[in-house]
Amino acid sequence: MKVLILGGTTEARELAGLLAGEHTVITSLAGRTSAPRLPAGDVRVGGFGGADGLAGYLAEQRIDVLVDATHPFAATMTRHAVTAGAAAGVPIMILQRPAWTASPGDVWHRVASLDEAAAVLPRIGRRVFLTTGRQGIGAFAGLDECWFLARSVEPPAPPAPRRLEVLLDRGPFTVAGERELLDRHRIDVLVTKDSGGSDAKLVAARESGVPVLLVDRPAVPAAATVTSADAAAAWIRRRSSR
Repeated sequence: MKVLILGGTTEARELAGLLAGEHTVITSLAGRTSAPRLPAGDVRVGGFGGADGLAGYLAEQRIDVLVDATHPFAATMTRHAVTAGAAAGVPIMILQRPAWTASPGDVWHRVASLDEAAAVLPRIGRRVFLTTGRQGIGAFAGLDECWFLARSVEPPAPPAPRRLEVLLDRGPFTVAGERELLDRHRIDVLVTKDSGGSDAKLVAARESGVPVLLVDRPAVPAAATVTSADAAAAWIRRRSSR
């Protein structure tokens, strides 16, 4: 069976590792990170040219199963994947980690978009730990009243807030390390996207009494959906045994 996995997420790498010894696995990476963590199996880098380009690739490469394991906020790619799978007659499954749920002690303010987060942010805090990824930093460019510590894997491109310190780092992170970061920079609000999975910064914010401005993830198109690499592998194995 030939499987195409979209995405450079942890779940995509886990799934490639589970399947590589049983099936032909190709993982497609967007190419936005200069030194990505590579999965098992074959790897391609770059876009497809929209849903039509992806549908053409599926047919040309004779892909049997398409797995969208992109980031929960890669909404355009997910839509293209569902459309392309239908056009090419290739079954598609969405692998997306569960969203976060609040625990006792959390102070969360949920918003629908980065623009909405920027609009309400000054009313919640002024010393901001911004972990929305480098492509989301521009949404906060006009907030001169706030000071930002932005963490990303790659340096952000303009526009950016005037009062900005950039921390280039890649997880996983520890709760103790995140608490030290919040304390050292006197952070009074954390801004992040609801990416899901275990996350030390949310625990650290809870323990430090720091409120969280949380951007909700976009809706997922109608398709078979699982929340773990193990479940995705089981779904593919069931199809291959038919």
